[in-house]
Amino acid sequence: MFPGLMFKPGPGGALPFLGKRRFTVGALGKRFQPSKIYGRLGPLEVRLARKRSEIRGAQRLRYKVFYEEMSAVPGALAMLSRRDEDAYDAVFDHLLVVDRGDPGDGRRWRRSKVVGTYRMMRQEVADLNDGFYTQGEYDIAPLLAAKPDYSFMELGRSCVLKPYRNKRTLELLWQGVWTYVREHGADVMIGCASFEGTDPSAHAEALSFLHHTALAPEDWRVRAHEHLRVEMNMMPREAVNVRAAMKALPPLIKGYLRVGAYVGDGAVIDHQFGTTDVFVIMPVEAIKSRYFDHFGAPDELASTSAAASVPLN
Repeated sequence: MFPGLMFKPGPGGALPFLGKRRFTVGALGKRFQPSKIYGRLGPLEVRLARKRSEIRGAQRLRYKVFYEEMSAVPGALAMLSRRDEDAYDAVFDHLLVVDRGDPGDGRRWRRSKVVGTYRMMRQEVADLNDGFYTQGEYDIAPLLAAKPDYSFMELGRSCVLKPYRNKRTLELLWQGVWTYVREHGADVMIGCASFEGTDPSAHAEALSFLHHTALAPEDWRVRAHEHLRVEMNMMPREAVNVRAAMKALPPLIKGYLRVGAYVGDGAVIDHQFGTTDVFVIMPVEAIKSRYFDHFGAPDELASTSAAASVPLN
């Protein structure tokens, strides 16, 4: 997991634990980095993780949501650490929504709490490592090869602590994602979004609705690996109750659709996390223009300090 950890011989040839970090990309390689604050709303702040303790906070949040609240099955290490972590965490950037507490409560020291997170990886970082995480479920290589002039960025492991699941927190999280996209000039966002449970038939109407109304155009379409692929077209279009299908969609998928995202061909069952996954593709050029009025146009990059002072309505 930490291939860059080296040991330097001490006096007399002994090997004390003197770690020499050689991470050159991703959040873990920036132990002391300046604050990247992308927005504030009351006690909430959205920013990039600056140190390992903050990444561990995101991992603890992910464990609480995925393993304690949802149906993910923890391994022995996860059960001991109470954190959701994998080798990809070392190369992803981690976006955090942090509750800094009430500044008017009279306490001199307040411990911040991570209440929302996304992890994000740019294509140049993926190319230097083992590729994108979603390649394990979907064959994204043909899309990347067909779009050499586009810069891709992967989103994943999104979750928000239950008491904070409201429109304002989600908008703050999206403001952070969108600022990061503009900051790095990403052209396409990709990643998996999930339905809870491993029985796709329980989501037949919603999956069929996605297949009929949001399937990516041919030149943007990504197909699940054949040995994992589950057909999403379970009901004919005329049999789908649109209102019921929309109601059954997870909020994250519903939000992506409102922005203008597409879905890939086929669902995948993730047995470890107890979910049914769909692939999401969001070309920046396809995002509906009304969202630019709220979060800023792709070519309008506000400074970090300015973005931090902009409240969300």
